[in-house]
Amino acid sequence: MARPILISASILSADFARMGDEIRAVDQAGVDWIHIDVMDGHFVPNITLGPQMVQAIRPHTKKILDVHLMIAPVDRYLEAFAEAGADLMTVHAEAGPHLHRSIQAVKGLGKKAGVALNPATPAEAVDYIIDDVDVIMVMSVNPGFGGQKFIDSQLRKIEALRKRIDATGRDIGLEVDGGIGAQNIAKAIAAGANVLVAGTATFQGGPSQYAANVAALREAR
Repeated sequence: MARPILISASILSADFARMGDEIRAVDQAGVDWIHIDVMDGHFVPNITLGPQMVQAIRPHTKKILDVHLMIAPVDRYLEAFAEAGADLMTVHAEAGPHLHRSIQAVKGLGKKAGVALNPATPAEAVDYIIDDVDVIMVMSVNPGFGGQKFIDSQLRKIEALRKRIDATGRDIGLEVDGGIGAQNIAKAIAAGANVLVAGTATFQGGPSQYAANVAALREAR
């Protein structure tokens, strides 16, 4: 059975001065999720958004808010992001010593839980929490900045994770974040991904181009 392919628009590439308009525009352009990158300047070398931005975005779309928490420690902030309106919260396997506890904390808040793997982290890192997560995210760039080039070695990891997911029989999303565009989206999907994070590829050209950008991503598969 064919898996639905979902596009998650990364607002890291949006115009922050007019965020409400940007969210409504990509929503109308046909993206499936809104991807919100949270960076703390500690776990990754950049500082971006907090719960206040999630709360500000929430009224502008009914699409899933896909909140990617590149922060450590993460547990103390989960409740704030949940209350702000996150639908899915993804934590990094590398961000703390108690991944299972973090995943259970997300689930306890009534939210979907994801786990993200940095480029050097092996697929085996999910083996003992795969039955507890809703999404597994492969970082196809080193986290911290938008606009980076896709790391091709991650295709093998996507393939390995697809086999693990299929073996569970569960509907677990396999998300890829970093450097995704029309030039490589087909490779990521062929490897087994079904949720594609697209920042520059979605937001380039301004609002009048967003529908065409999303269509180009879907057609490139």
